[in-house]
Amino acid sequence: GWAGEGTGTSGKNRHVSQAAARLEMGSLWEEFNRLGTEMIVTKAGRWVPERDRGCRGGGHPRPTPRPRRRMFPTFQVKLSGLDPLADYVLLMDFVPLDDKRYRYAFHSSSWLAAGRADPAAPGRVHFHPDSPAKGAQWMRQIVSFDKLKLTNNLLDDNGHIILNSMHRYQPRFHVVFVDPRRDSERFAHQNFKSFSFPETQFMAVTAYQNHRVSPGLGGRPNAPLPFPKDPLTPLSPQITQLKIASNPFAKGFRDGDPEP
Repeated sequence: GWAGEGTGTSGKNRHVSQAAARLEMGSLWEEFNRLGTEMIVTKAGRWVPERDRGCRGGGHPRPTPRPRRRMFPTFQVKLSGLDPLADYVLLMDFVPLDDKRYRYAFHSSSWLAAGRADPAAPGRVHFHPDSPAKGAQWMRQIVSFDKLKLTNNLLDDNGHIILNSMHRYQPRFHVVFVDPRRDSERFAHQNFKSFSFPETQFMAVTAYQNHRVSPGLGGRPNAPLPFPKDPLTPLSPQITQLKIASNPFAKGFRDGDPEP
């Protein structure tokens, strides 16, 4: 269904007060959420030797940077209720879900609080590259944030979203009306509307916590999947399998590569 949640409509500019957003691939997000979604974050300076990519010439391998990770599932929404002739900017940010740091307990296959959260990473937002655009354009097709990348490098200078690993986050989506008035800054609090979808919450990790063999996925064929009731008790081995099965860019892994 359509979500009109977030900051509400009270006191909002008419250009955003009726805005609504529907999360695409909702069933896939729900499936990940039942397992306990994990998103990979990587540091700049994490190197992959060129020999691992087919180095030619027999010389010393030249280190090359491993790219920062894009989110999967990709955050995509369908918009309605915008003024077709008005200009809008769309953006995302990520907020901590709590003030804790976590660790994964393999013996119980669950996440446990491991102390207070690390100092907050620098707050950043990701602007959709098509911004600004008319409301008609945004509503015409699904809006995809497929260029958004995550990192845990506090010194990142590429504008990527910086997150602390082993912390829980909630993505937020914002629709901002481009107010043409000269004193538009006076009305900034009225010119946006925010949306958050609980099923998109995730744990930021540097590697999937998936070292056990799970029922039905590498264990007993067609065994039932005992989904945990507690969202912090994920069946982590299934996270990698579900991402490989669902991600269109993971064909190589589906064809037999054992490493996610």
